[in-house]
Amino acid sequence: MVAPTEPDRSKMNKRNIFLWILYDFANSFVLITFFLYLSQWLVIDAGLSSFWFNSIFVGSTILLLFSAPLLAGLSDKIQKRKIFLNIMTAGAFICFGATALVAGLGTQYVWWVATLFLFASYFYQFSFIFYNPMIDQLATLEKRGRLSGLGQTANWIGQLAGILVALLFASSGRVAPLLPSVAIFFILSLPMMIFFKETRPEIQTKITLRETREEARKFASRFYRFLRYSPAAVFLIAFFFFNDAILTLSNNFPIYMEKVFSVSDNTKSILLLAILVMSALGAYVFGWLGDKIGMKKTIKIILGAWIVIIPVVSITTSLILFTAATIAVGIFYGSIWSVTRAYLSGILPQKEMNYGFSFYTLAERFASFAGPLTWGLIVGSFNESPLGYRTAALMMTVFVIIGYFFVRKIPEYKVS
Repeated sequence: MVAPTEPDRSKMNKRNIFLWILYDFANSFVLITFFLYLSQWLVIDAGLSSFWFNSIFVGSTILLLFSAPLLAGLSDKIQKRKIFLNIMTAGAFICFGATALVAGLGTQYVWWVATLFLFASYFYQFSFIFYNPMIDQLATLEKRGRLSGLGQTANWIGQLAGILVALLFASSGRVAPLLPSVAIFFILSLPMMIFFKETRPEIQTKITLRETREEARKFASRFYRFLRYSPAAVFLIAFFFFNDAILTLSNNFPIYMEKVFSVSDNTKSILLLAILVMSALGAYVFGWLGDKIGMKKTIKIILGAWIVIIPVVSITTSLILFTAATIAVGIFYGSIWSVTRAYLSGILPQKEMNYGFSFYTLAERFASFAGPLTWGLIVGSFNESPLGYRTAALMMTVFVIIGYFFVRKIPEYKVS
């Protein structure tokens, strides 16, 4: 396929690359800590049902659906991303911080915590709509897979560091590690927010209230044209399905280990450390592989591995086999977003970069709509028993298989 026109990067800004990678490292602190400790506080300590816990991600997805494409379209119009990234990062910091503070008041505030966590997840995911497309200013098509892999590797290393920091506070309870992770996230995000220099557009365009209203009015027609004519449309459908399974499994992983194998929090943390080491390796290796053999082939390899490993993980009753399988799957867990991010940046035209990535994020989060609802309904129908969790996990294989079917139909992306 013909690669889209891209800006000249003969003088690539190494400082910008470092800041971009550092931001991926920074946000992983808050991600892993809330994923590991707040999820258990909500479901196990505060008694929130698995259905309502997964509904948190449904709520944040609905908010994204009605706001992300509009702001992304405006961002494309003025060719600026950093201002939007800064706003979303600040919103995530405030809401994550408020979530941690209210959780510290006691389990009687569980619904306040759930609501604040919903908004924190919303701002956190919204930031990536503007962060991910910045890769087009940092690397040529020939090197984009490797740079995306480096960013994702930094994310996994950040999660490793996040778990190690959290363990310093975990002895005081599941709420104790939350606030330190929020502080680290914000401090390490500041360099990107302050010092990253965007490529300035040749023609400066300002956002007006009239243009904002016009963009909102054209939302439905532009959305239709994008799905009808964009080369990214089929890929985003595929991404929705296989990412649905991966995100749902990861969001429920600590609770799954608690309900099915009754392992301690320290054991969960150690297992996650091993998984993240493999994830960091996989992110770069498969990003490099995508540059060499093509992103489509690489995505198919990754999904094929998931189709085999998910049933093994869900069926086994041996903690040793479960541990070995989940550590092995870490290399494929780490690779999926580095490869898909690079693939999408290579097939989207420059004028639709932010708009296209808004649907990438929506597909990622909307996967946290169907998957969590399926998971919650299955687990609830089995009265939250271990069999229910195993059945829900096994069902995620179906979503990956559907995603693989659509991946076969996407255009190849390879730079010779």
